[in-house]
Amino acid sequence: MITIAVDCMGGDHGPQVTLVACRQFLSAHPDAQLIVVGLPQAMAAWSHPRSHVLTASEVVEMDDPIEVALRRKKDSSMRVAITQVKDGHAQAAVSAGNTGALMAIARYVLKTLPGIERPAIAYPMPNILGGATTVLDLGANVDCNEQHLLQFAVLGSALDSVLKGRGNPTVGLLNIGSEVIKGNEVIKKAGELLTRAAETGDLNFVGNVEGNDIFKGTTDIVVCDGFVGNVALKASEGVAKMIGEFLKQEFSRSIFTKMAAILAYPVLSAFKKRVDHRHYNGAAFLGLNGLVFKSHGSADAFAFEQALNRAYDAASHNLLDQVKERIAHASPLLAAAHSEATTTQSA
Repeated sequence: MITIAVDCMGGDHGPQVTLVACRQFLSAHPDAQLIVVGLPQAMAAWSHPRSHVLTASEVVEMDDPIEVALRRKKDSSMRVAITQVKDGHAQAAVSAGNTGALMAIARYVLKTLPGIERPAIAYPMPNILGGATTVLDLGANVDCNEQHLLQFAVLGSALDSVLKGRGNPTVGLLNIGSEVIKGNEVIKKAGELLTRAAETGDLNFVGNVEGNDIFKGTTDIVVCDGFVGNVALKASEGVAKMIGEFLKQEFSRSIFTKMAAILAYPVLSAFKKRVDHRHYNGAAFLGLNGLVFKSHGSADAFAFEQALNRAYDAASHNLLDQVKERIAHASPLLAAAHSEATTTQSA
């Protein structure tokens, strides 16, 4: 049995969405069981033979500062769910709650893996090839150095290898141009480290890529800092919403516009579905000593179920062990990069 711990109180909608998604998930996965966590009154009506209810006395609100979530709400549904992973009762945890709080609690409870300084958020963004490009980091680390970007590339490669079955996924470094002379000093140094990783066989690095390459599917993985990644993610999510609003407006206009909209509807509808972020919901927190997946806060039941599916796939394919193996293989390179940076800072 694959066991997943679920923070049922997180997100904009809480149990009215998460519990519906949990039931749908359990129906589709007879080899899975859930540990559902929430306030007693919210969980009172829940019952399923392949689930266990754990109650929590507190909830991390979407606008709670990290300090409050981490230090004051020690019995929150979010923390209780993550603790199940630490204690070995669950292979993964899923929450739609406050992203900053979730990362802080996960990092505090689970700790980072040896060789990894900062965890990263990895998310699949749809591309024109009909698949998705894994992008990381998407907001956990606003300021990154070249070592962090190298670590992100190692983590992303492990994720893609496991969840997409790619033995040697391609990696691109997000930059303002494909030429090696472009970018700031951090990007240039990161490019040198990634090139070295390609030479040692630790990564399949193909060079710099630009923002549009994410959606073209030029590489399997795109590495960037959390500030740039989060901007790219929000832009991607806005595309589907824009198309939806466009369809609504066109259907409400003149008869000629309606006729044109009807003719174009199948194509636009298919495109909207392809870029609909609900189908890709579930960002992985990589670099932790345990599996944690973040659902979009505004997720409906369908989207939250996708996050559960991604956690299930990661657990059933032993993602954590694969990440550890990748890190172990790249440990000489990671250690050398850290040593070089330390020497440079001392000088």
